[in-house]
Amino acid sequence: MKRLLLSLLPWAAAAALHAQDAPKPASLIPLARPEPNLVQRHQSFNEVSKLGTSQVVFLGDSITQGWEGAGKESWAKTWAPLQAANFGIGGDRTEHVLWRLDHGNYDGLHPKLTVLMIGTNNTGHRMDPAADTAAGVKAIVEKLRAKLPEMKILVLGIFPRAEKPSDPQRLRTNEINALLAPLADQKTVFFRDIGSTFTQPDGTLSKEIMPDFLHLSPQGYQRWTAAIQPQVAALLAP
Repeated sequence: MKRLLLSLLPWAAAAALHAQDAPKPASLIPLARPEPNLVQRHQSFNEVSKLGTSQVVFLGDSITQGWEGAGKESWAKTWAPLQAANFGIGGDRTEHVLWRLDHGNYDGLHPKLTVLMIGTNNTGHRMDPAADTAAGVKAIVEKLRAKLPEMKILVLGIFPRAEKPSDPQRLRTNEINALLAPLADQKTVFFRDIGSTFTQPDGTLSKEIMPDFLHLSPQGYQRWTAAIQPQVAALLAP
């Protein structure tokens, strides 16, 4: 046995060296977006952070940003009274959120809860491997915990996209969500997959809920609100 172990040492050392040399997935490398309108939006989040008053933050991409559009009525009724802030930027992937967290988002802010939903743009046109997207979401959670150890984080599974449940993008999303579930420690990090909230009994998406089979309609935002509002209330309770 000892001789066998010794014979494996060179192989193990080579494997470890190869792992160190392997390129880091793009989903983990913080990346800025230089478009002037996006820079301005990012900076507005920094200003909100400096005020330090928001108790809940919704962090994500265009689906989160959509609370200001199709979701504005639901936001005004349910989330605005909680002093919520919308930190969504359309087109963002995990690496963009990582960059934002390194450049002022949350600095000065001490919210009780962040609702995080990110990753659909990683698995969209770029079709990142599920493990890479999940790793990017995990890195965001870890960075948030390092910034605000006492803040609770509700990680939402990526919402379904594409009309049919057999679509490759839908299947990839399911893979990612299965990898995200173990992030929950039920103490400060929690996970919810509310995808079935938006689908019909046969698993398809309707244009009434997602007009382009990706972004939500006003009714879709109502469903999102109803799906998480009780858990948000529980997480915010003293």
